[in-house]
Amino acid sequence: MRWDHLADTPAAPAETALFGRDAVTTRTFDTPEFHGITFHEIRARSIVNRVPGASRMPFEWTVNPYRGCTHACVYCFARKTHAYLDLDTGTGFDSQIVVKVNAPRLLRAQLASPRWQGAHIAMGTNVDCYQRAEGRYRLMPGILEALRDHANPFSILTKGTLILRDLELLRQAAEVTEVGVSVSVGFTDRELWRTVEPGAPAPERRLDVVRTLAGHGMDCGVLMAPVIPFLGDRPEQLRATVRAVAEAGATSVTPLVLHLRPGAREWFLGWLGRHHPGLVTRYERMYAGGAYAPTWYQRRITRQVHELAAEFGIGPGGRRVSSPSRTESVPDPAPGLHAGVPAAEQLTLL
Repeated sequence: MRWDHLADTPAAPAETALFGRDAVTTRTFDTPEFHGITFHEIRARSIVNRVPGASRMPFEWTVNPYRGCTHACVYCFARKTHAYLDLDTGTGFDSQIVVKVNAPRLLRAQLASPRWQGAHIAMGTNVDCYQRAEGRYRLMPGILEALRDHANPFSILTKGTLILRDLELLRQAAEVTEVGVSVSVGFTDRELWRTVEPGAPAPERRLDVVRTLAGHGMDCGVLMAPVIPFLGDRPEQLRATVRAVAEAGATSVTPLVLHLRPGAREWFLGWLGRHHPGLVTRYERMYAGGAYAPTWYQRRITRQVHELAAEFGIGPGGRRVSSPSRTESVPDPAPGLHAGVPAAEQLTLL
């Protein structure tokens, strides 16, 4: 459904206080999948955003058609961004979704500008562009069409199965430019999934996305993120996840350990205290130095996952290899992450 006719709708006073002059309208939908969720439809002034500290990142520009995310992942680093809108970073982040209804049209105009030099654009690095809201607002087809028509390279990172709706557009874009797709699957433990990612598709459904894309000749990597200390890092859990990733046909697997920025840290530790109170002290010690787990721990997890990837026939950080005994790899062209980026910097993408 298109919402362009709302572009000139005056904002209500409360909305203006939250979003300034960009506010359009606020909606709720009486359907089970959107129960308790409020959508704030705005007309953005720009849609291609430069990444702070871009010189240290594997990409410089992003497109984010949504703010807030119904995946409701308790560890999501992007929770802090809701504070800038005077919205709650806990349940508010999960249920107050900002929708940039003019994103496709605005992107097409920006790509056509003579000032735009065709740089790589990353999507899904803040909140998921294929969260449930996309099923109703359908912003991504227009965004992909604009990128395809301008042959602009891009990558997508997602937990959403809805990306398969746009498979044909992805294939068309891949014929004219560089396209990278990565699916985020940090673990295959269903009990852990139900508590830490309650609004996201199940891990096996995400791996079905990998399997489907691979079956249609499209490379798809897996971002094994986050690896959650003491809950998802046992050797048998890592083995089960990497095996499932390999069986799905992923071209790469990149492990990233949980990091806890302000906003996410408080929300996650609150969840931890309710569900696993015995781990709170261990987490406070592990993350006493800041948002990231100790370097020794990150390296241990990376080594374990890379060894498992080689065993199951996936080159670490690169393309799938032909047999478990062959460990060399070819760099992945645009999975949304570069294997050469230091672990602490890679972690900032989630």
